[in-house]
Amino acid sequence: MIAIENLHKSFGGIEVLKGASLTIGDKDIVALIGPSGEGKSVFLKHVAGLLQPDSGRIVFNGKDLGGLRRSELVKLRSRFGFLFQNGALFDSMTVYDNVAFPLREKTRLKEKDVRERVLSELELVGLTGAEDKFPAQLSGGMAKRAALARALVRPPEIMLFDEPTTGLDPIIVHSIHALIAATHKRLGFSGIIVSHEIPGVFAIVQQVALLHEGVIRFVGTPKEIFKTNDTVVRDFIHGSLPMDGSRFRDPDPAPTPESHIKEGAP
Repeated sequence: MIAIENLHKSFGGIEVLKGASLTIGDKDIVALIGPSGEGKSVFLKHVAGLLQPDSGRIVFNGKDLGGLRRSELVKLRSRFGFLFQNGALFDSMTVYDNVAFPLREKTRLKEKDVRERVLSELELVGLTGAEDKFPAQLSGGMAKRAALARALVRPPEIMLFDEPTTGLDPIIVHSIHALIAATHKRLGFSGIIVSHEIPGVFAIVQQVALLHEGVIRFVGTPKEIFKTNDTVVRDFIHGSLPMDGSRFRDPDPAPTPESHIKEGAP
């Protein structure tokens, strides 16, 4: 569905992306990993059309994003969902109004239909009863789930996650991963998830891509990345694992949300 081809991007004379290429298959989620400061979020923003490359292209279902008129790009973006690193909820709006925002702005649904969709999505992410709260009243985990509900209330074909578990404790990280796995199963979107949660994120993705020094150094399954002979990839992966002597074998089965996402949970 998405092909990123030979992407180059510089800021202030500093080259961040140096020919990065990646293909995301239909209904696949790819974990985009790599050292901090390597340009993973920059890469993601290019896919979303929020940044324009210096050279290279992003092709979505045969359409080059760089060749689209503004109106066409806006229409194409409506098929995307984006979960920002900080959630990016509107502070002055309640949870309900945050989730309703895309429906009110981009559809002609009647308010009763908007309400039905919003409450249904909030229930699916475990936020029933939180619709009248403001972002400042939410825990970190609740804010992430509210932001995810907003991204999913208009079911996307492509879902982009920028560090969806940053700053959360391990239990909540697991619950967010479980929620992503459940929504992927329900909606069948393709996606990219930028994450430093290694190896936890591997349980919910089909492919792993490592961005290193401006290029995609490795693409493969979670099992394959632990069998590679590439010393750069091996050093990064094993350096990211807990230093407790444990070794990664196979990804755990995708977690289920039921035991972690409850009404009023963090």
